[in-house]
Amino acid sequence: YTRIGADRNGRVSIDWGVYGLPETFVIDAEGRIAYKHIGPFDRRSLEEDILPVVRRLQEGAGS
Repeated sequence: YTRIGADRNGRVSIDWGVYGLPETFVIDAEGRIAYKHIGPFDRRSLEEDILPVVRRLQEGAGS
């Protein structure tokens, strides 16, 4: 990952409509939410849900 952010004052959470914790977001190169995962994630959800989105975005960035 090139960047990982933290919302220390809660403003981004409000702007993005966060309503449950934890929530994980994958943000595309244009700053848009490409994927939102509500709740904790385990190895399965990381491998089956989150990483495919990251890979798709990486492939799109290379074209």
